[in-house]
Amino acid sequence: MPSRPPDPRERPIAVFDSGVGGLTVLHELLVQLPQEDFVYLADSARFPYGERSGSELERFSLEIAEELLGRGAKLLVVACNSATAAALPALRARMMQTTLGIDVLGVVQPGAVRAVAATRNGRVGLMATPATVRSGSYAEAIAAADPFVELTSVACPDLTAIIEGGFPFDARVVDTVRRYCEPLREAEIDTLILGCTHYPLVRPMIQRMLGRGVEIVASGTPVALQVEHVLGARGLATRETGEGDYRFLCTGDVDAFRALGTRFLQMPLGPVERVALRTEAAA
Repeated sequence: MPSRPPDPRERPIAVFDSGVGGLTVLHELLVQLPQEDFVYLADSARFPYGERSGSELERFSLEIAEELLGRGAKLLVVACNSATAAALPALRARMMQTTLGIDVLGVVQPGAVRAVAATRNGRVGLMATPATVRSGSYAEAIAAADPFVELTSVACPDLTAIIEGGFPFDARVVDTVRRYCEPLREAEIDTLILGCTHYPLVRPMIQRMLGRGVEIVASGTPVALQVEHVLGARGLATRETGEGDYRFLCTGDVDAFRALGTRFLQMPLGPVERVALRTEAAA
């Protein structure tokens, strides 16, 4: 008698980022959907993504998607703004070719929609990597939601690497954040999008420098809500009621990822599996 194929509802949700930053998104997913299983891939061997070209990011993202397909993913979350901006259409086209027709969700559109809903004066700020700012993805998403909202974008070329460099934060981090906040204060924004999943780690600094009147939007919560909606609409929500499992893959230094990742996830990481992607060594 042939064996029954595995229930797609019991497959894991896959999440990836260039490093540990996407763990801030995974944290919200674990809180919103505690019963689901997750697999997270950190492409730390090719970190950072923020200065990469769009073609490189698309290639990297497609390689990661293939790896996660092999791990049985039922949904793919791109927990990286740079990769979302560069590769979301290509990822969606590839994943729709699979038997399940796997949905791909990015972090740009949910954050942009949340910011448009939050602004009171129509002036929204964005702090992001150069690749994300250069792509214009947030400008397009905000214009689609409300063409009368004005966006002030600030490219932060070194902030992601400084944050990932470790703890505790020193005066260099404070000075860097203050420098990037200056044009946002001058623009009199009342809402700020953290356009990199590393930036929630310095959110208290940003809030202090911009003031209490500025609402800060991170992508984790709106992405988690969108994932929940997609699972329900597609009939892919798990039937399990207990706590699901979460596991980790890393293309770089496993020990370094585990040590720093615990701070980003705010939960124990456990074992981390080292994986090699096709062009990783050539990056």
